Amino acid sequence: MDVTMLLADSAQVADGKLYILGGGWSVTGPDPVPSAVAVKVSVDAHEFDANHHWELFLEDADGRLVQFETPEGMQGIEVRGDFSASEPVGVPHGTPVDVPIAVNFGPIPLAPGQRFTWRMVINGESLPGATASFTTRPLPSE
Repeated sequence: MDVTMLLADSAQVADGKLYILGGGWSVTGPDPVPSAVAVKVSVDAHEFDANHHWELFLEDADGRLVQFETPEGMQGIEVRGDFSASEPVGVPHGTPVDVPIAVNFGPIPLAPGQRFTWRMVINGESLPGATASFTTRPLPSE
């Protein structure tokens, strides 16, 4: 499996394709704004017709899960899902299949002037390309 991740203002999946608005940034803030993680997973033929589980985590520069105070206590931002792919009809045997995934977030109150990484794990594995890092701008001087 190969993974490609891109940060965007928003993203959606329709008809097996990713639709990305404001994609390709790596600096945001300092004020919280809505954002999205657009993901393309290329599934190889030997991985067809199986259920694959993915998890997406927001980590700080030290690789620790970013956590926020909630009524239930400290919570990290974690999103999970499943996908499968089948061999397409009419294409050469062994052709990989792309699976698009779009995860949208409302404004996340992140610390200014810091580095963060979205990390995707598929079937318990961190795969090459399965990260998207960004930096929040520092607060402006008054």
